[in-house]
Amino acid sequence: MKMLTRLSVALGMALSLAASSAALAQAYPAKPIKAIVPFAPGSATDQIGRAFAAKMSEVLGQPVVVENRAGVNGMLGADMVAKAPADGYTILFGTNSTNAALKSLMKKLPYDQDTAFTALGYMGSVPLIVAVNNDVPAKTLAEFIALAKAKPGNVTFATASTSQRISSEMLASMAGIKMTHVPYKSGPNAMTDLIGGQVNMFTADFAVMLPQVKAGKVRALAVTSTTRSRAVPDLPTVNEAAGLKDYELIAFFAAYAPAGIPRDAVQKLNEAINAAARSKDIVERFAVLGMETQPGTPEALAQRTASEAVKWARAIKDAGIEPE
Repeated sequence: MKMLTRLSVALGMALSLAASSAALAQAYPAKPIKAIVPFAPGSATDQIGRAFAAKMSEVLGQPVVVENRAGVNGMLGADMVAKAPADGYTILFGTNSTNAALKSLMKKLPYDQDTAFTALGYMGSVPLIVAVNNDVPAKTLAEFIALAKAKPGNVTFATASTSQRISSEMLASMAGIKMTHVPYKSGPNAMTDLIGGQVNMFTADFAVMLPQVKAGKVRALAVTSTTRSRAVPDLPTVNEAAGLKDYELIAFFAAYAPAGIPRDAVQKLNEAINAAARSKDIVERFAVLGMETQPGTPEALAQRTASEAVKWARAIKDAGIEPE
């Protein structure tokens, strides 16, 4: 009888633990989620990430807390997420830098870019704006190229991310000019020096560049997409401005998590990301910055990431950039 009682108690405890485990699994998210932005405050990734985090918090019922971990073209923040517990409580607001281009830019990464992450959801894409300091004696991109050809190596360009560097290196390679690269830790810092005349040219996302263009602090020459942006329809494409018909550079934003997080967490995070991408205020807010949101499945993002890695590897090679 005592044996039966003990068995009953043990069985009851086992069932209770199983029920508790099931309840915990169904309760995701049960605590705040940390979202790592691998670039500096004020950058496009930061602005977009914070807007998405706020909307995701509403959908998930838990705070999505943004933390900036800038450095090495986003590698430091990406590495932090790659090595975080695979429980769905640490995610990455990544870009073409962190999840497509870095493995072609670096001789060795501290993680495997192809296997370290679980794709969660695509946030959107933006072209960049090529701009110069107001004192540069070039009113068009064609004039700027002519200026650089006349003084090889004297013209300087700033970069603070992979897309910014490759866009400029591709332009130089395709136009047959030589410029001097000046790297920065953040887009806002590079912008400050462009305005101040410490560098001649900067190619950056709309979030960083467009407000300064509209304020008349820098001169915009072209957009890096193959078609004009609805946000600045009067600004020509690089092809229109300089006759470089195969030139295109689009930056993208997407969310990732450490590899192996629970499937239900992937699904809930994807739903929250898509809800943010569809929200009217986010669409309207970032449309003026040239961003187009594109809700989709985790599987679609995984496929897109793989194809983007191939695309960026080719662009980096064509631009003549050697891995560091």
